[in-house]
Amino acid sequence: MSTERLIYLPLGGAGEIGMNCYVYGYGKPGEERLIVVDLGVTFPDMDGTPGVDLILPDITWLKENRNRIEAVFITHAHEDHVGAVGHTFEDLGAPIYARAFTANIARHKLKEYGVEGKAVRTASKWPETVSEGPFKVGFLPISHSIPESSALVIDTPAGRVIHSGDFKLDTTPLVGEAWDPELWADVSKDGVKALVCDSTNVFSPHPGRSEAEVGPNVEKLVAEAPNMVVATTFASNVARVKTLAEAGARAGRSICLMGRAMRRMIEAAVETGVLDSFPKVVQPDEASQIPRENLLLLVTGSQGERRAASAQLARGKYNGMTLKEGDLFLFSSKTIPGNERGVIRIMNQLSEQGVDVVDDSNGLYHVSGHANRPDLETLQDVVKPQIVVPMHGEHRHLREHVKLSEAKGRAGVLAVNGMMIDLSGNEPKVTEYVETGRTYLDGTVQIGALDGIVRDRIRMALNGHVIVTVLIDEEDEVIGEPWCEVMGLAEMGRSRAPLTDILEEDLGQWLGRAGTKTLTDDDKIEEGLRRIVRQTSQNEIGKKPEVTVVVSRLM
Repeated sequence: MSTERLIYLPLGGAGEIGMNCYVYGYGKPGEERLIVVDLGVTFPDMDGTPGVDLILPDITWLKENRNRIEAVFITHAHEDHVGAVGHTFEDLGAPIYARAFTANIARHKLKEYGVEGKAVRTASKWPETVSEGPFKVGFLPISHSIPESSALVIDTPAGRVIHSGDFKLDTTPLVGEAWDPELWADVSKDGVKALVCDSTNVFSPHPGRSEAEVGPNVEKLVAEAPNMVVATTFASNVARVKTLAEAGARAGRSICLMGRAMRRMIEAAVETGVLDSFPKVVQPDEASQIPRENLLLLVTGSQGERRAASAQLARGKYNGMTLKEGDLFLFSSKTIPGNERGVIRIMNQLSEQGVDVVDDSNGLYHVSGHANRPDLETLQDVVKPQIVVPMHGEHRHLREHVKLSEAKGRAGVLAVNGMMIDLSGNEPKVTEYVETGRTYLDGTVQIGALDGIVRDRIRMALNGHVIVTVLIDEEDEVIGEPWCEVMGLAEMGRSRAPLTDILEEDLGQWLGRAGTKTLTDDDKIEEGLRRIVRQTSQNEIGKKPEVTVVVSRLM
């Protein structure tokens, strides 16, 4: 009996949507050689992660096992799959493999960290493969909402695994490769140990729709619009951006791309040959000179991002362009759960300007990039895996996907982040639990989710902040009165006097009563002053603020 095993370990993306990071290993327990699939990010929100720039998977386990990592493989160029490559490369140090379009995006991310492009190696599509350690990995084309998406065919001594990546079954995707069931059947004909599969749309009961269905509806909408048209979608959805641009060009409009991500994705698609044609575009300064009824702006910010072009236009102006009453603003996208408030805010701001807002509530102007429930069943029927491991989904998605698989007579396993699964035998089994979590990119520094920094920021946001300063001389006598600086709190309280005056009076009285034993101990001074501030603030304004006490001793 072999003492070696095949393991699967999600560190991000299993039990959540975003921040994808999956590990496969083969070898003796604790000595397996490893490959990493995807290194993605997710995005913060003001409620739970105020001030944070990005959220990355916690790769502590990978760093501890760095000498066992053979390579990193990236399935496609969405931020939740490639966004962390620059932030993690120095910690992992392994070569990164991706197809040409994704490699182009990854190199630009690494360049921001001063890493040379050789770190990313361009891989060809199946049937070519990359050999690293005990693994042989091939990039199997599959359609999605970004060019050159690929599933990974991972061959190991314990059998073949197919990691689906994000996918849909689209036979007419317009840009990128179509779903090819014959190719997938051929890849699977000798047996597939496990299908590790996208679960995003497992609750959607109807077969997925093709990208080709969007074009005629968009073209009609743009052609009939009397004034300027602005459209937003995911910048990475190159096929949709092209569809929108072509609709504008056919209506006789000049096309202007606004937003760095939008321009970057189109540039990458042209550079790598994914796009062989794209309507001529004008620069923003040129656009401002063109009659409004002859313009189509393609802008970033479909998910309500505060700094993106959509949000800035909604607030008034972006790159010299403003919206006017009667203009049309199209959201050719689906709002990702959690982003609703930001998107609705922009829609209302646009409405206040008299702009007509059109979204995808009627299903005319967007199709999902993820497989719906019938498509997941179709993929299983083609691949015929022994085991199905759902990934890329919240817990409820993974659980439902397991039920679907078991109903089709296949072994399914619900594996969330940190759960190591042994795929070696005929039945998957949990073999170990690894501590996982999140790492925050806060400015230019990575901090742990449990470091307390964001927690303190939330507490200050909720409760306000008071700084108390007191001077003490070399005789341990208080000099003058303590003074307060108040931030994020009401200026006046129940006593109809400035809050700072009342705080300083109460603090002065406490210090006047304090004995020598207290005045010689900075910790006791801080504890006492903090308690007084919180008590007085509670009485005056009904809030207990965060308090910082500064004790300055003159020596």
